[in-house]
Amino acid sequence: MSAIRYELGSDQILTLTIDMPGQAANTMNQVFREALDEAVCKVQDNLEDIRGIIVTSAKKTFFAGGDLKELHKVTRENAQVFEDMVNRLKARMRALETCGKPVVAAINGTALGGGIEIALACHHRIVLNDNAIQLGLPEVTLGLLPGGGGTQRLPRMIGLEAAFPFLMEGRKVRPSAALKAGMVDALADSVEEMLAKARAFIEANPKCQQPWDKKGFKLPGGAPHHPAMAQKLAIAPAMLKQKTRGCYPAPERILSAAVEGAQVDFDNGSLIETRYFTELVTGQVAKNMTGTFWFQLNKIKAGGSRPESVTRKHFKKVGVLGAGMMGTGIAYATATCGIEVVLKDISLDRAEKGKSYSENLLAKKVSRGHMTEKQKTEILGRIRATDSAADLEGCDLVIEAVFEDSDLKARVTAEAEPKLVSNGIFASNTSTIPITQLAKASDRPQNFIGLHFFSPVDKMQLVEIVVGGKTSDETLARSFDYVQQIGKIPVVVNDSRGFFTSRVFGTFVNEGICMLGEGIHPSSIENAGILAGMPVGPLAITDEVSMTLMQHVRTQSRKDTEAAGGTWHAHPAEAIIDEMVQTHGRKGKAAGAGFYEYPARGRKYLWPELETLYVDSNKARLVELQELKDRILFIQAIETVRCLEEGVLRTVEDANIGSIFGIGYPPWTGGAIQFINQYGVKAFADRAKELAMTCGERFAPPALLLEHAKQEKLFI
Repeated sequence: MSAIRYELGSDQILTLTIDMPGQAANTMNQVFREALDEAVCKVQDNLEDIRGIIVTSAKKTFFAGGDLKELHKVTRENAQVFEDMVNRLKARMRALETCGKPVVAAINGTALGGGIEIALACHHRIVLNDNAIQLGLPEVTLGLLPGGGGTQRLPRMIGLEAAFPFLMEGRKVRPSAALKAGMVDALADSVEEMLAKARAFIEANPKCQQPWDKKGFKLPGGAPHHPAMAQKLAIAPAMLKQKTRGCYPAPERILSAAVEGAQVDFDNGSLIETRYFTELVTGQVAKNMTGTFWFQLNKIKAGGSRPESVTRKHFKKVGVLGAGMMGTGIAYATATCGIEVVLKDISLDRAEKGKSYSENLLAKKVSRGHMTEKQKTEILGRIRATDSAADLEGCDLVIEAVFEDSDLKARVTAEAEPKLVSNGIFASNTSTIPITQLAKASDRPQNFIGLHFFSPVDKMQLVEIVVGGKTSDETLARSFDYVQQIGKIPVVVNDSRGFFTSRVFGTFVNEGICMLGEGIHPSSIENAGILAGMPVGPLAITDEVSMTLMQHVRTQSRKDTEAAGGTWHAHPAEAIIDEMVQTHGRKGKAAGAGFYEYPARGRKYLWPELETLYVDSNKARLVELQELKDRILFIQAIETVRCLEEGVLRTVEDANIGSIFGIGYPPWTGGAIQFINQYGVKAFADRAKELAMTCGERFAPPALLLEHAKQEKLFI
């Protein structure tokens, strides 16, 4: 059976229905290319009998885009073969576009990447008016560019400036927004109406040409040589570099393809696009990003870390203990997904104040038109603010999000656990304290687990599920289900102090503080973090976390370690933190003073006294930026390997996804473990040894890393 059904009606209107056999979604793979070849040849042979063409889909979605399995295999060695294949595919799309007959895209579902590019190659685009449908060109988020004509057609339709957010940011929009932007031409409330509108367009436009194929075509908003556009484009590369920090080649190549292509005819512009597309496809950054954000993330979402034998669970009522920043965020995330929430704190006022956090977030959604007032009221109605443990009766799950204190957590566990349904789950949102230790306060340690959310919960997608020493597979599986039910990404780790994310995050901030103590200028430290691809520098994020909290966590960790008979090994950063807090009274952003100054008006800036107190002018002048970037990336990757070696991390997928979504490890790397793979495992181990000699034993490669390096074996 062909992947494209060819159905010529008695009205001489041809319907090409894309329906890839054996696939849930249509993708631009070899089967599709062969089917498109066949369909276009048939159209050309029977053109006189055809009055117009409708392109639609038999799937729930219109078209999912390129086949990433194919793209991931392309190397520099077969780049020319790949480039030729892409140009052949685009030539077939172009043949339909220039056949002289009206071609209409009837978009019945989500059309992303190659899907919207197929639609853009049509003369008219009609989409179902369904807010579940997304339209856009998200290739940039995988380190790629739209290689099916997207960088050429969209700017010619809506102008360069209007197209840039779709092309360079991967913006996805609902049908109504796509109509407003000019990406589509009409909306329909049903499939029948959509097809009727398609036929009506064909009847009204017996001959069709794209605007850019007509003589005298002018680019909307001005061509690159137009004075106003030229002025904007002159600063565009610098603005783009400020965003990408030079880590992401895709946005830069998209800008080049769009601007260069706009200065020539469409067909030559298409060739320019293919060249840049091939460069990205064969590049390492795209390999890193597609490997992690597509293959590894999809494996996690498919339940790769979930015990298979347990029946899936749907949660109806969840209790949250503590109406602070984390607790209120968890309550919001849970209630918005249709689950009843009991938000408990020590007083009703504090609980109600916590509930108001959800009210404020929902009010913003209403004001932006993303939600109705009725929907807002329904969600708030699911959150019950209380100071009574009795209201927790019948909860399927209770999550404690109280202060990081073992004794306090033990007390709230004892109070809330009896209120759970039979076989209910008690979870701790602790970020550092071992779950096995906290579970000692539980009468059902097999039902006790860690659910480590990240702040702010409404924006952060990750939840780190921490399996304690006695946690059952059933508890893990059902906790996994809850995380997916509220639309978050679950990664599963085994128990240890700091688990995975907090351990690795700690190495990042401590390394930055350690550099300061060595005499390196704080501006150099912060810039190195940002230029390496971290979202913010280590000193800035330390202020956000607060140095007093870091002291408290350290004190608790030291106390627990020594109580268990272990020895606490002080990090060089600890002395700097203590001096900042105790000698200089600088605790962090919340206190109004940390490594940065926080003026009432204006932007924050580094505390000038840091230079006097810590900077060694000679060392600060001589240190190389690459060494600072290496230290920031290597220390986190090395600690991630230690987590694998110790069995804290169960899979490489959890390591990569957790490091990016939980810690902010640079996405261009594909994650902390993929950074090692793409660097070269042996080369990474050798560089780690160099850093250990110059910066300290914390950089010494773990045995697992040395073993892989010796065998030249990737972490998979």
